[in-house]
Amino acid sequence: MTKYNSFKEIKQALASKETNCVALVNHYLEQIEANKNLNVFLKVYADEALQKAAEIDKKIKNGTAKRLAGMVIGLKDVLAYENHGLQASSKILNGFQSQFTATAVERIIAEDAIIIGRQNCDEFAMGSSNENSAFGPTRNFADPTRVPGGSSGASAVAVQADMCLASLGSDTGGSVRQPAAFCGVVGLKPTYSRVSRWGLIAYASSFDCIGPITKNVEDAALLLEIIAGADDHDSTVSFLPVPEYSKNLSPKKQYRLAYMREALESEGLDEDVRAKTFEKIEWLKAQGHIVEAVDYPLMKYLLPTYYILTTAEASSNLSRFDGVRYGHRASGVKNLEQLYKKSRAEGFGAEVRRRIILGTFVLSADYYDAYYTKAQRVRRLIKESTDKILSKYDFLISPTTPTTAVKIGEKSDDQLKMFLMDIFTVQANVIGNPCISVPNGENSEGLPIGLQVLGKNFDEENMLAFAKIL
Repeated sequence: MTKYNSFKEIKQALASKETNCVALVNHYLEQIEANKNLNVFLKVYADEALQKAAEIDKKIKNGTAKRLAGMVIGLKDVLAYENHGLQASSKILNGFQSQFTATAVERIIAEDAIIIGRQNCDEFAMGSSNENSAFGPTRNFADPTRVPGGSSGASAVAVQADMCLASLGSDTGGSVRQPAAFCGVVGLKPTYSRVSRWGLIAYASSFDCIGPITKNVEDAALLLEIIAGADDHDSTVSFLPVPEYSKNLSPKKQYRLAYMREALESEGLDEDVRAKTFEKIEWLKAQGHIVEAVDYPLMKYLLPTYYILTTAEASSNLSRFDGVRYGHRASGVKNLEQLYKKSRAEGFGAEVRRRIILGTFVLSADYYDAYYTKAQRVRRLIKESTDKILSKYDFLISPTTPTTAVKIGEKSDDQLKMFLMDIFTVQANVIGNPCISVPNGENSEGLPIGLQVLGKNFDEENMLAFAKIL
């Protein structure tokens, strides 16, 4: 079967009867089976997807099909889908089935998308490599000895390896964009509150965003258009009207762009990544755009601020997983305290336990002001300083990641090195702004490199139009 690289190609093929939805689903199922070694899907909804495909083929025939008819999508294992398993890739939710469907998932199903399965991820979306899953690491399709990034690593590999056309992931500190860069696909993090978080298992509630991973900007724009908007279930969601992103992808003639001098002068930046980024900067200048370096001394505070605040929120959010109400419950306990301790010790992996402990520490009475309160103040400074840059420029550009995909196990024993993989992506989550990663070529070993574009709040329309020319 022909490999389709965009939803536009699929719609044309469906219209000309070159293919149908059942054939598409069968193709993706074959790809999933052929690439089982990559450990991407925790559960494949084969029969269900084929049944839905047959129904949509009938809709296409009688002219009642909706906007996503023919789009086959995978879901990261943190998004609720009624009567389907939901585990956040953790033992603590063994056997749990969702009682409802996330708003974002509900909206794509209403537009005739076909859900093909549930995808592996770092446990509770905590990680940068997809090595923290209770179900084992996911492998990068470009080189199976390397990580795909995280925490939405499997969702990126599914698109990279043509196991589905698109995936829905979650982005708390770059978890959509960083794996998109490692896998050579597009990853979009919308403005915080642009998309309802109802049905997303919480990691850090003031950071979490649902975003699409696709093969191109056009498909990302269409999915955002469908999943964004007001939702009565989520009190934090924006009620601003949702533009028709997919129909407004024509770029302006000239953009003003900034890049942080500190980012491209960083010692930890891989030389191939640096070279590709400067190559793109020179190309943009040749196209008539203004690209200038800006000083950003607060860059060194991005990661500390992010990790202090997200671990604090995680320690609170994950307190609900206690062995009492759902999921794993320890056996052989004699009292409630033992039940809590043993269930959580058995159910949570090492990285999740580490972040809960760190978060509990920074929220403790003795250290609350020294860490949590101070980090909130720095968060405000980071927001104000970034907004000041964006008042003079249209976008802030940078490499998405400091390196290409690392070998499996290479950094998993060194937490500081692992955290540094997120150094360019966390800024967008700390301040809530929209951000997108697009492919920016490959290094000498054929490993994908990403370029990141950070925009103004609720300016996804212009950001997507600019990303399209990249």
